[in-house]
Amino acid sequence: MAILLYRLGRLSFRRRGRVVALWLLLLALLGGGAAVFSGPTTSKFSIPGTESQKAMDALSREFPQAGGATGSIVVAAPEGEKLTPAAVAPVTEEAAKVPGVLAAVDPFVSKAVSQDGRYALVQVQFDGVVDDITDAQREAFSEAGASAEGLRVEHGGEIMRGVPEIGSTEVIGVAVAALVLVLTFGSLVAAGMTLLNALIGVGAGMAGLFALSGTVELTSTAPILALMLGLAVGIDYALFITSRYRHYLAEGMDGEEAAGRATGTAGSAVVFAGATVVIALAGLAVAGVPFLTVMGLAAAATVALAVLVSLTLLPAVLGFAGVRVLPRKQRTPGGTPAAPAGAGFGFRWGRTVARLRIPVLVIGVVGLGALALPVQDMRLALPDAGTEAVGSPNREAYDLTTEGFGEGFNGRLVAVVSGDSAQATKAAAGETAALIQDTGGVLAVAAPQMNEKGTTALLAVIPETGPTAAATEETVHEIRDRVAGVAGASVALTGATAVGIDVSEKLADALPVYLLLVVGLSVLLLALVFRSLLVPLKAALGFLLTIGATFGITVTIFQEGRLADLVGLDTPGPLVSFLPILLIGILFGLAMDYEVFLVSRMREDFVHGADAREAVVSGVGHNGRVVTAAAVIMTAVFGGFVLMHDPIIKSIGFALAIGVLIDAFVVRMALVPALMHLLGRAAWWLPRPVDRVLPDLDIEGERLHREIPVQQKRVELVKT
Repeated sequence: MAILLYRLGRLSFRRRGRVVALWLLLLALLGGGAAVFSGPTTSKFSIPGTESQKAMDALSREFPQAGGATGSIVVAAPEGEKLTPAAVAPVTEEAAKVPGVLAAVDPFVSKAVSQDGRYALVQVQFDGVVDDITDAQREAFSEAGASAEGLRVEHGGEIMRGVPEIGSTEVIGVAVAALVLVLTFGSLVAAGMTLLNALIGVGAGMAGLFALSGTVELTSTAPILALMLGLAVGIDYALFITSRYRHYLAEGMDGEEAAGRATGTAGSAVVFAGATVVIALAGLAVAGVPFLTVMGLAAAATVALAVLVSLTLLPAVLGFAGVRVLPRKQRTPGGTPAAPAGAGFGFRWGRTVARLRIPVLVIGVVGLGALALPVQDMRLALPDAGTEAVGSPNREAYDLTTEGFGEGFNGRLVAVVSGDSAQATKAAAGETAALIQDTGGVLAVAAPQMNEKGTTALLAVIPETGPTAAATEETVHEIRDRVAGVAGASVALTGATAVGIDVSEKLADALPVYLLLVVGLSVLLLALVFRSLLVPLKAALGFLLTIGATFGITVTIFQEGRLADLVGLDTPGPLVSFLPILLIGILFGLAMDYEVFLVSRMREDFVHGADAREAVVSGVGHNGRVVTAAAVIMTAVFGGFVLMHDPIIKSIGFALAIGVLIDAFVVRMALVPALMHLLGRAAWWLPRPVDRVLPDLDIEGERLHREIPVQQKRVELVKT
């Protein structure tokens, strides 16, 4: 592996003009494809095969007029006054005239008026699904009722659901990354080159993703997740290889040789670090959730592209940069030499951890365990309008509905009764309505609505509690149990609330399988990389501490609401249902990144003759600065997404940022070297039968050093 990448790095360095031209051409082609073939994203979070989704599919076939998108208009009279049919009529009439609206129901006809007469709900049914609603339709809907003077009119429903957009908040993370790179390298050229290399890679990845969006259904969060990860790992991988390149230049190698060896050694670590991230993200497909599979594959493709860019484009750009990647004082043969071996904060930290290894392990494990305690109270659900930003249209409509009718009106359920004949369906619908009305937690059941054939009936069910309340989940399960025995027809419960419950349960069931698969494959990969059994097991156990503490902190802030103001969270609530499985996949990959970056140098020094404990100090000393800088950069990139208003993106960005901080600074920079010191040579033990079976991937470059010896004679650095 190291020799192959060594040759690739030298080739890219030598043919740098052609390599850069090819990447720019690819970027232009992908950008053109995105402009021509890109399609809209979707906000749907559904899972085929669940009861709620089967019911929705049946509605589309048998009751198409009820299978489209819905909206709601909440009308409120001034305090102390009551609504009248004449006052609300203009709102209903204007809503009915919105393009694509099948019907707008008068609340005085449907009896959707509060007991005090001050509030009314106008239900609006569209003929198309929510993803087919245009901005013009949405704008026309939001203006319905503008002529109703003296009344408060708010517009909500699924068609008003906000779609997260890529905006200026991401620039903050990039700016912080640029500052960290300048401080790390001491060279504007090295910092700018590293950042530009990553931006080209993520630009190509995002362009390719949008080019496919016309044929592949992308959720609205998929492009943002791909951007988040592609940018973070792109900068980190370029940082790691560039740091090794500068190290070889300082040892006296010429530019081409330094680029080749940096790509062969640090590049090998990048390949396997990237492979763990790709495995973790692609493994999301085992959950059997289409939208999560697409999110994982989109992000995995962007990460894979970041690896390819780092191995080819980066050596080419290094060739153009020449000696300018070094600090100004080190660019001439007689300039200020680099810091002597064994000096610097990284080496001092490595020796400190070696001396205090027992206290470091005890404090680290106990502290992370304490942070993980809130996980036992974690609740999951799909987000509803009640968690959207205060002041957004959907949130205003949600709050006004709650004020006038109670939270249950925001979490309506729909019972779909399907029979072979109109008579059987009618009888089953009546029985179903009675059973549901007698269920605890149900506020009201509307009269059945029949399709033209009379073979399908809809029953609107209003629970007493809100969409994400634990009591509502219990109500849904109790309703399903009660109606399971209805004779003469099939009964299925659906609606946004039921869909959210089904999605959460499906993901919870898939989580153990996913965790076992991802951790198992990645441990096997690390065993191949480091030719050790204890190092991969240690890496996996450290990750469990990371994920536990990360979940604990996220639950404390986003669910329990403590310190929520620090992240700009308006309303705490359950975590989004796909956050745990997504976070496990991403953080495991990133945790293994730092494990490979840090331990690969320990392994490299060990196989080249260093004492096992000296190799640990050397690994921390040489790569600790790079791992620290990489972690700060990743935290800044992820942290930039915390500033977005969308609660889903905000929670993902926060959890990733805090997870990276914990894993890099506590687990990898403290617990890992402390445990490696305790293990000594045993850390690299591998049974001989296993050693003979495993292929030698040569990530540490032992064969490279043996077959292509380093030229010790100092030569003048490449200048361009």
